[in-house]
Amino acid sequence: MGLYATAMETIEAYTGLSPAAFFTISAAMVVVYKIVCSMFVDPEELDKKPIDARSSIATNQPAPQPQPPTIQEPVQLGDVTEEELRAYNGSDPNKPLLMAIKGKIYDVSGSRMFYGPGGPYALFAGREASRALALMSFDPRDLNGNLEGLSEHELEVLQDWEYKFMEKYVKVGQLEGTDQAVNGGKVEESEKHD
Repeated sequence: MGLYATAMETIEAYTGLSPAAFFTISAAMVVVYKIVCSMFVDPEELDKKPIDARSSIATNQPAPQPQPPTIQEPVQLGDVTEEELRAYNGSDPNKPLLMAIKGKIYDVSGSRMFYGPGGPYALFAGREASRALALMSFDPRDLNGNLEGLSEHELEVLQDWEYKFMEKYVKVGQLEGTDQAVNGGKVEESEKHD
């Protein structure tokens, strides 16, 4: 019993908490850790059945090795209409997940947990989201490429989003007729060469 009493006194001396409070907080931290870790599991890993090591030993066969997820090369679409873009909203798991900013279409399939069905930004998938991103809006009425009436600050926010997408995702196409609509009738020099 001396070891137990010493441990309880040490906990109280070093943490300033009663042993009950210390162990309650410790248990809560473990639960939070498990929850947060589960948020970062590859969705494909959740669908796999666990490997039963005992069955592979009993049958004298090697345990199957996990296969890395297959990464599909982005498909180049070229010019598409907004209606055609909507088919790439994640509802068909065999199609890439696409999103447009300032008329440029990006493959966001690598971030399916964000832009795919059930994700926090699923609303933007398969859509031209320039106005919504500039306004930081989740209103479906803002899912368009209309930049009229936006302030300089909002246009800067949109430009930051565009730079992030250019760095992170592959451009796979262009919305038909968006050069003039997106840029107020001007085709920017950088877009002439895309």
